[in-house]
Amino acid sequence: MGQLLLQGGRNTLCRAIAYYILIRIVLWRNAMKRYVGAACCVGMATMASAVAAQSYPARAVRILVPFVPAGPTDINARMVAQKLTEAWGQSFVVENRGGAGGVLGTDLVAKAAPDGYTLLGANPGPLTISPSLNPKLPYDPARQLTPVILVTNTTSVLTVHPSVPARSVKELIALAKARPGKLTYGTPGIGTVSHLTWEMFGHRAGVKLLHVPYKGSAQSTNDFLAGQIDLRSFSIPAVLPLMKSGKARVIGINSLKRSPLMPDAPTVDESGLPGFESANWNGIMAPAGTPREIIMKLHDEIQRRVIKSELREQLIKDGYEIAGLGPEEFAAFMKLETEKWAKVIKTADVKID
Repeated sequence: MGQLLLQGGRNTLCRAIAYYILIRIVLWRNAMKRYVGAACCVGMATMASAVAAQSYPARAVRILVPFVPAGPTDINARMVAQKLTEAWGQSFVVENRGGAGGVLGTDLVAKAAPDGYTLLGANPGPLTISPSLNPKLPYDPARQLTPVILVTNTTSVLTVHPSVPARSVKELIALAKARPGKLTYGTPGIGTVSHLTWEMFGHRAGVKLLHVPYKGSAQSTNDFLAGQIDLRSFSIPAVLPLMKSGKARVIGINSLKRSPLMPDAPTVDESGLPGFESANWNGIMAPAGTPREIIMKLHDEIQRRVIKSELREQLIKDGYEIAGLGPEEFAAFMKLETEKWAKVIKTADVKID
C-alpha cells in the first residue's frame, strides 16, 4: 500500500513538472511571436521610411513662411526652394502665412502631416521667443517641430528715419528721454526678434519707446521709409541699399564686433550699452515625426546646393553669416536662444497686449 502511494506521488510530481514545462514553452512561444511581430513592424516601418525617402519628393512641397513676403525669412526660404526645385525637379513652393508674430503659420506646420511635404521657414520669433511670451501658444516647438538645417544668421542694426535728429545711440537715448513714449518703432509683429531687440534697448537705456507692430516686414519698412514711424531694426543685407541712398541712418550694430560691410558704423555695445547683442537667424524645420531619412535628405541637399555652393560667397557679401547647422546642432542652438530671450522677456517685463 505504501509503495502504491509513493508511486502515485511520483506520478503527480512528474505530471506537475510536465505541465510547468509545457506552460513555459507556450509562454515562450507567445513571447517570441510578439517579439518577432514587433520586430517585423519596426522593420517594415524602417523599410517604408527608406522607400519614402528614396522617392521623396514625389509631388510639390510647401515651405510655409509665417510672415508676409520680402522679409529675411521669406528671402531665405525662396532661395532654398529654388535650389531644391532645381535639384529634384519637383516644385518647392513658398507660401506666406503671416499673423500673430509668426505664430499662425508656425502652428500650421506644427500640426501638418509629418511626411516632408510641409516645411517651415524658421525664424526665432515664433520658435524661441513666443514660448516665453505667450502662455497660450498653440504648439510646443521642442515637441511638435524638428530641425532640418540652420541656414544663415543675420546681425541686425538699429536705424532712425533721416527726419529724426539723432546720429548716434547716445543722441537717440537723450532724444527719447526728452520725448518719453513719443518715438515710435515698427516691427514685423509682437514677439519677433525686432520687437524684443527694441524692448531690450529701451530697458537697458532707461527710455520709453512706443511699439507699432505690423503683420510683416514689408509694411513696417514702407511706413518707416515714409516717415510714419521713427525707428526700425534691419538686417545688414536689407539696410545696405537704404543706408547708401540716404533713406535710413544706421546708429548702431547689434553685435559685439563691427561689420566689415559697414566698418564705420559703431556697435551698440561700444556706444554705451555694454554686452548689447541681438541676431536673427533663418532655417528649415519640419513637423515632428517626419522620417529621419527625409530630414537628412533635405539637410544634405541644402548643404550641397546652398551652404557649400557658389551661393556661399554671395551670401557673405550680402551680409549673411553662413550657419549650416545640422538637426542636432540646430536643436541645441534653439535651446540656448530660448533661454536667452526668456531672460530678456522677464527682465524687461514684456507682455502680449
